[in-house]
Amino acid sequence: MRVFMVCFFVASLCGAAATSAGEVISGKLRVIDGDSLAIGDVQIRLFGIDAPEVKQTCRTEQGVTWECGVWVGQQVTTRYAGQVARCTTVTTDRYGRTVARCDVDGVDISEELVLDGLAFAYRSYSHDYVLAEKSAAVRDAGLHAHRVQDPSQFRQTRAAGRFPPDPACRIKGNISAKGVRIYHLPGQRDYDRTGIRPETAERWFCTAAEARAAGWRAAKR
Repeated sequence: MRVFMVCFFVASLCGAAATSAGEVISGKLRVIDGDSLAIGDVQIRLFGIDAPEVKQTCRTEQGVTWECGVWVGQQVTTRYAGQVARCTTVTTDRYGRTVARCDVDGVDISEELVLDGLAFAYRSYSHDYVLAEKSAAVRDAGLHAHRVQDPSQFRQTRAAGRFPPDPACRIKGNISAKGVRIYHLPGQRDYDRTGIRPETAERWFCTAAEARAAGWRAAKR
């Protein structure tokens, strides 16, 4: 009984435990971005696909830049937010998210997104959706009708802004897709994957007080 109570107490402090391979999670979906969902407290990265990041932009054939990352997130939200899904865990990624295959009414979400040109096959991890991507490309579906940087290359480009030029000033002043100024402290959930781009007015801070004085608010997690 004592062991059970300790485990329960630890779980209540740490939140939902990471899921294991083969474990099934079912419930209503909340959309985080083009390839990330949540069911309750469990964050889910869709297995085998990669969608543009929220801050990623694309170009039309006429050279006009547009916010394709935001657009993809909106499309996925319209389709799946509030839908009941069944997700089967494949693994856990380095950010602690559950990587899973998810379906709604028996239809594979990842395959639908790739077929409609809202995401790409993530060949570094799986070739399951390569044929679906080729089908979308032939039809110029969704993103295939535009000039799109590979999402993984976009993330690598942003990685240059993940490490502070001054080790004494490590607080990241990030600006969200909605223009909200948020600062991230080392150790917070999104700190490691947040990149700072000075050309967009993002910046580094030495103290939280300095960030608040400049108009940034603290990240919740």
